[in-house]
Amino acid sequence: MYYPTGTLKTRLCVEGRPLLYEFCRDRGIVHSRCGKLVVAASESEVAQLETLRARGVANGVEGLEIVDRAFIARREPAVNAVAALFSPMTGIVEAEGLIRALLQSAQEAGAIFLPGTPIVGAEQTAGGILVRTEHETIAARQVVNAAGLYADDVSRLAGGESFAIYPCRGEYAELAAPKRSSINGLIYPLPHGTGHGLGVHLTTSTAGNVWIGPTVRFQSRKDDYENDRLPLEAFVEPTRALLPGVTVADLRLSGSGIRPKLHPPHESFADFMIRRDRENPRLIQAAGIESPGLTSCLAVGRMVADLVHEFD
Repeated sequence: MYYPTGTLKTRLCVEGRPLLYEFCRDRGIVHSRCGKLVVAASESEVAQLETLRARGVANGVEGLEIVDRAFIARREPAVNAVAALFSPMTGIVEAEGLIRALLQSAQEAGAIFLPGTPIVGAEQTAGGILVRTEHETIAARQVVNAAGLYADDVSRLAGGESFAIYPCRGEYAELAAPKRSSINGLIYPLPHGTGHGLGVHLTTSTAGNVWIGPTVRFQSRKDDYENDRLPLEAFVEPTRALLPGVTVADLRLSGSGIRPKLHPPHESFADFMIRRDRENPRLIQAAGIESPGLTSCLAVGRMVADLVHEFD
């Protein structure tokens, strides 16, 4: 519902959701279809909910509806809102379990997993690409560059096209244990007008935590998760906008992550990059896979697999 019609982010998110639910069911991964509310704090914001709903419907999102205060009170009595956009198909997943299952699935298909093995060089040959690590050289017919924050560096090493990854840190707080039971599902504000994020929201986890975030801060380093962290006080007002009465004593600092964005701070949107490289046809670029990368992960994998098979 957030992304322009016709983009890969939109198409693969819609395609990926049922695939992910099916994968989680088949593999016994802990997940919950808990639903999501995007809330309007005042009547003046209701029109923006209507805009989100219309875009979501146009993009093929199922079940979206505008709900009133009574509906919100039944689902989330602690939340302050006059209306909301309800997405009943939205859910949560135990992320570590999902990653373990994806790895197992890949290994069952013949993948060899080499953790802690950085690429130090690459060389194009007539029959493919030689990928050098610190310990060995691997001959590959094709290479998929899905290196996240370092996708631009890997592309350069492999003789691919030039592009830039812009690291964008998102920090989290979480509700202290006594407050967690006040939230039942996912609660979002209206998205940032800049297009850089979906706003600081409340996310329940499969373990019962309630995370608050993420914030948005572009930075130069790709590996700096902790320097100059936001104080806990910075999360009080964004949380109160959704959950009135929260104080700093109700919050705890949580983790941080870094999104691999393909657009700089002064731009508002960049689509996923999933295509064969323009300079090196044996290199497939899968870069800038940020939000909604989790929901779309299996659809992204299918698209990459199709590109691999087309070349074969």
